[in-house]
Amino acid sequence: MSVDQHALYDARLELVNFLIDAFADVPTDEFVETVLQDLEFPEDSVSEELDQGFDLLEQFVAANRDRDLEAVQYDLEREFTRLFVGPRPRILAHETYYRDDTDFRGAGRAKVTASYNAAGWSPPAEYPEEDDYIAVELAFLRYLVRRQRNGAEEAFGYQRVFHEEHLSEWIDDLVADVREQSQEPFYEGVATLLEGYLAFEEEIAMQMA
Repeated sequence: MSVDQHALYDARLELVNFLIDAFADVPTDEFVETVLQDLEFPEDSVSEELDQGFDLLEQFVAANRDRDLEAVQYDLEREFTRLFVGPRPRILAHETYYRDDTDFRGAGRAKVTASYNAAGWSPPAEYPEEDDYIAVELAFLRYLVRRQRNGAEEAFGYQRVFHEEHLSEWIDDLVADVREQSQEPFYEGVATLLEGYLAFEEEIAMQMA
């Protein structure tokens, strides 16, 4: 594998790790500290959506880097809870909520699980949400990218099918809702990065599968 390929895999995995952490649960002090102190932004243009997402996050970091860490964490925790937890969440970040061809948490969730099983993957125990939650679907994508890095060419096929049958069916609507509902630039940036990252990943899968 060339140096450029290593760097590309590292970038793909670093970004999906960030997105998983951003959607998995309320942000921890450690996560917020990483965002404010350790995030690195690409110098060159990647894609319109990714560039926009990075710009929004960079603006968030610049505006909050000198604030008290606990205050920033509190603001993000409150916004995450308002958006995704509730008691009356503004957004239900589940595939089966957004799809018209299945009931929320209904039979469509079994199809998501079947995709995981076909590729030999099970969701991590630490994720409390159902299999069709965005952070879980991203964790599956991370698993496939790791397999690709290790030389498993069939993982590109699994990824292509997962985009076609699942991710591409609902992510645009989720991103639009987060942009509309969020009162924190951080989550607007996260949603924009999600859109750009998945478009980038789908293009790779289509080319390689």
